[in-house]
Amino acid sequence: MTIPADILAANAAGRIPDEISLSYLAQSRDHAAIVGIMFLVCFTGVLMLVRLYARLFLVKKIGLDDALAVLTLIIYIVFVVLCIVLINLGSGRHIEYIQYVLSMPTVRQTEVLDFVAHILYTTALFLCRLSGLAFYFRISVRSSKLRLGILIVAGIISAAYVPQLFLLIFHCKPVTGLWPYEWQTEPITYTCLDWGTVYSVNSGVSLACDVMMFIIPGILIKELHVSMEKKIKLSIIMFPGVLSVPPICSHYQALCLQSTSVIVISAVRVWLVVIGQWAADGSWAYNPMLCVENAEIASTLIALSVPALKPVFGNLFSHWTEYTSSHTRSRSTGRLRSHSKPVSGLGSNIRDDKRLLNWSKRDHDDYEMMPSEVSVTRNTQSRGSTTKSPGIRVTNEVNITRGGGEGSFTALCSGFSLFVSDFRILLTK
Repeated sequence: MTIPADILAANAAGRIPDEISLSYLAQSRDHAAIVGIMFLVCFTGVLMLVRLYARLFLVKKIGLDDALAVLTLIIYIVFVVLCIVLINLGSGRHIEYIQYVLSMPTVRQTEVLDFVAHILYTTALFLCRLSGLAFYFRISVRSSKLRLGILIVAGIISAAYVPQLFLLIFHCKPVTGLWPYEWQTEPITYTCLDWGTVYSVNSGVSLACDVMMFIIPGILIKELHVSMEKKIKLSIIMFPGVLSVPPICSHYQALCLQSTSVIVISAVRVWLVVIGQWAADGSWAYNPMLCVENAEIASTLIALSVPALKPVFGNLFSHWTEYTSSHTRSRSTGRLRSHSKPVSGLGSNIRDDKRLLNWSKRDHDDYEMMPSEVSVTRNTQSRGSTTKSPGIRVTNEVNITRGGGEGSFTALCSGFSLFVSDFRILLTK
């Protein structure tokens, strides 16, 4: 193993005790951490660009959730830059490296950068959660109780953000960005809370917020009057990154299929913070903790962005939904065709490749989920004979006419529709 120049210089100056080997001080996980962090931010950035493309050019509407997501991404990028700087300065090396190799000005610089980085981290997660709540608020337009619940959760998350921020800012008296080690000498005597105590509390609050955050889509899906198969399909879209489903959830999959990746990542961060504070070589867990924090922000953005991507991949989702639904109908009736037809008299019968996320235009402003197709026939009697005549066909295809001579296009709506209501059409003789 090649010994870096800074370790050799510290050893030549007599700052490294004899019992500490130079090869031990040279151990580093910096490269792997930087690669992982760069992958996460690049992947999330690409996904956000696709989301903005879908909202700007397909749906042609930007909502509050999109604006908050973009703001979160900007803060996240700044946080990534600070993480890489901290790693390169040596914050994730063995504690002996920080104590005996790094100069005191460098140690102070890492502490201040860590202080700023975690204020940005806490703020990014807060804004990202508000973005998700804004999205859920928009699609639950016809459920006043659920909207009230979303507003309450938003208030709780906002109230939780304030003490998180204050714990970081006022962790020392007098207020400082430093977080002095026991062996660190400073001209001013600071009375500080333990680094691990502050970060453990913040991590626990963050985990609780994540759990509250992802219960909401579980409630949305649970309340749908559809088969469990459709609920699971919808959960795959609404809950990306699902890692596992406990067997106890077999009767309540719609509620239990949460975005467990985000919650698990939050739990892992709590564990790493505990190691970082109370383990003898706590700084060795710092790089993994930074990776987990980046993954937490990235996975939350991804989990809340995937539903908005359906306009881009509308054709794929639509054909898949058509095939599965028609296959189910054909097995039960043996007579229904696998393709539905659009409502006549409303516009063109040609489907546009730009399928919306099951949104239909409402008041020329908002988009709502639409119900999927229901076909109904009725029996008529004529002089003792019974015949079947076509009844009412409610399709999941709607024609949307845009003003200014842009014409109309057909938007195919799939299982997402059922957020609005359960269409039950009963015809009597």
